Amino acid sequence: MDEKNFTQVTYFILSGFSNHPELQVSLFLIFLLIYLFTVLGNLGLIMLIRMDSKLHTPMYFFLSNLAFIDIFYTSTITPKALLSFQSHQKTISFEGCFVQMCFFVGLAGSECFLLGSMAYDRYVAICNPLLYSVIMSQTVCNWLAVMPYVIAFTNAVISIYVISSLPYCGSNINHFFCDTTALLALSCVDTFNTEIMIFVLAGFSIVFTLFIIVVTYTAIISAILRIPSAAGRKKAFSTCASHLTGVTIFYGTLIFTYLQPDNSLSLTQAQVASVFYTIVIPMLNPLIYSLRNKDVKDALLRVILRHFTAIKNL
Repeated sequence: MDEKNFTQVTYFILSGFSNHPELQVSLFLIFLLIYLFTVLGNLGLIMLIRMDSKLHTPMYFFLSNLAFIDIFYTSTITPKALLSFQSHQKTISFEGCFVQMCFFVGLAGSECFLLGSMAYDRYVAICNPLLYSVIMSQTVCNWLAVMPYVIAFTNAVISIYVISSLPYCGSNINHFFCDTTALLALSCVDTFNTEIMIFVLAGFSIVFTLFIIVVTYTAIISAILRIPSAAGRKKAFSTCASHLTGVTIFYGTLIFTYLQPDNSLSLTQAQVASVFYTIVIPMLNPLIYSLRNKDVKDALLRVILRHFTAIKNL
């Protein structure tokens, strides 16, 4: 088809889940409750870490950054989805669609690299405990927190620039947000080269950081097994259990969704998987990193008692 015959698309229609109008109210309520729980849970975790001095360590510094990412990560998707559930006009502007996609891809990549930084922090804490405070200085922590954003958003801008330059023959996105897979399905031209580029960039973010995590945890497990006492091994492993759980859930859904360049994953399957990692995982992270963490539970108790005492003395 000659490019001059392409119609310029000025907006897209987010038609995900619109085939079931009877579920719109239920989906709205479910998404709203999850979103409120996500924002309040992650914001509460950030405030708790800032308020309790015993949590002013590199591990909780990275955890507060993860909570920050999760708040804005889900906020790029959920509010627009909530509006779509309650409106017959499920449109998003061309520019708004790619802005949403840029923040979504950038923040998802940032979380990948930040999880790698958290794995390195655990590696130093367990394998080099005597040098931990020296190696994990504030400068190093700042770099390990900032670089995930720099690398991830650089990849996101490159991807968005290429995808937004494609000609589109339709405006009906079979998804509840602007995702790469759903948008590529609307292109008028062969997107094989674009898919390969996205596969490479996504593979770099996912596979490279996952490789770092696997290598560091191989060293961590080896060091834990050399600890003579069972109590010591249990304590050392408990500091990594939450991170391993979060990594498994997050990477599992990303790999299932994106590392398939042959488009073998249907759009319906992609929708279900993306609900999990865009809506559900940001809600689960505060639970994963707090319910299994004695330090966080003790800090919460101290803050509650401190405020209760202050109110009582008024």
